[in-house]
Amino acid sequence: MCADTLRPGEPRFDSGLVRRLIAAQFPQWSRLAVAPVDSDAGTTNVMYRLGDDMVVRLPRTPGAAGDVEKEHRWLPRLAPVLPVSVPLPLGLGTPGPGCPWAWSVHRWLDGAIAVPGNVTAPDALARDLAAFVTALHRADPRGGPPSYRGEPLAARDATTRENIAALRGEVDAGAATAVWEEALNAPAPGGPPVWIHADLQPGNLLVADGRLGAVIDFGCLGLGDSAVDLLPAWYVLPSGARAVFRDALGADAATWARGRGWALSVALAELRHYRTAHPFMAGTARRVLGRLLLDGD
Repeated sequence: MCADTLRPGEPRFDSGLVRRLIAAQFPQWSRLAVAPVDSDAGTTNVMYRLGDDMVVRLPRTPGAAGDVEKEHRWLPRLAPVLPVSVPLPLGLGTPGPGCPWAWSVHRWLDGAIAVPGNVTAPDALARDLAAFVTALHRADPRGGPPSYRGEPLAARDATTRENIAALRGEVDAGAATAVWEEALNAPAPGGPPVWIHADLQPGNLLVADGRLGAVIDFGCLGLGDSAVDLLPAWYVLPSGARAVFRDALGADAATWARGRGWALSVALAELRHYRTAHPFMAGTARRVLGRLLLDGD
């Protein structure tokens, strides 16, 4: 079975290619079964189960390939201070036939992605998310790289306004512009950059019995504004649990406004880019925009 591609020029991966890569670079695992992971949420990596307790992650793009070494360096250092499981790197693969970039083997983590039907205990999940975000933001930032989303919101102004204009008819342009301008006018962070995940979306949050069990895909990991990690307030949580999340974080008005701006900017970009190519991402973005523009919190 081949993995579907999302962009022109992406490598086409299949189970046979993965077996060959494993046999050549990690022969100790060459007898283990290989099977594709069926995921509607992934956009940057293709995943294959390796045996019962490992997963192979193959980058779709050069940008995603650049994150592989970062995860191998920093996840083992951050994992001990985080309250839920994160992927533990077990092997760092090198380019091979059919795979032009570095790739990785991680410990498999069980759980269902945090889509509405799996968010059965929203207040408890909100507190779990706040505990994870708080612990990550308090981790020692010395030596950390800037996040892929480490820029100030003002750096996204032109692109965000362009996306609002391009989505006119699908998105209330006036309401979106008001949320965006409130975020731009909010005071900047008062302290130094902190560790941020920067992509706390449904596909990167694994739940069990409604509770947060693991956080995955740290490709955007780095230092930046803590407000970026407010994304799950609108990407995952229903309206009532949003206040629980905010209270547990102790987010002030400025941070919350910047968080809304980040969620708006990311969702607009995703809807515009994926509205015909990736139904899951486009549907998620539409729900986020509805929550931001209709719920009012």
